[in-house]
Amino acid sequence: MEEVRIPVGDHSLTASVHGQGETVVILGPGAGGNRRTPLLVHLAEALAFSGRRVVLYNFLYTEERRRLPDRPEILEATTRAVGEFARQSLGARRLVHGGKSMGGRIASQVVAKGAPADALVFLGYPLHPPGRPEQLRDKHLASVTAPMLFVQGTRDPFARKDLLDALLASLGERARLLRVEGGDHSFKVPKGTATAAAVEAGIAEEVVAWLGAQRL
Repeated sequence: MEEVRIPVGDHSLTASVHGQGETVVILGPGAGGNRRTPLLVHLAEALAFSGRRVVLYNFLYTEERRRLPDRPEILEATTRAVGEFARQSLGARRLVHGGKSMGGRIASQVVAKGAPADALVFLGYPLHPPGRPEQLRDKHLASVTAPMLFVQGTRDPFARKDLLDALLASLGERARLLRVEGGDHSFKVPKGTATAAAVEAGIAEEVVAWLGAQRL
């Protein structure tokens, strides 16, 4: 693993690069997390072991120790800059965008606006705010032509089941859903069901298999 800094306009962010390979997977954190979120680190390790390279990065507000996320245009500029770093500095031949919650959503917005991506991986896609299913965050996904993997807990308050099913139906063969039975937005399952390590290992195994099926 290598620590790097990536320029974003007049600022810069920290990132970690894991593994080697011509396929580079970029994963952004959720709004309240950072690049050291255990789920992201464990997934990065599994992907690196499978022969891929992974970049975990922070958003600028996290770097500056601010609590509130940056404006959407700054979040998108950050993710776009990491993608450019992967292609230009790491020599990525195949690029996968994604992340946990907000990180995945911002990645999808950037790709919908034309950023290169061969696939996207969403770890708990925030389809709507909890308790506000009318505020859907899905319109831009129709513009994404790359394959998409949605990893979603069945108890996730950010993705009501019927609304998520409707979204996936509208996306057709481009989208695949991996349900984490009993999982909440962070994939925590009821006590006595499974350990966090077992759940994360299962997610990593499925993500690796799905990327392999996409020849990435």
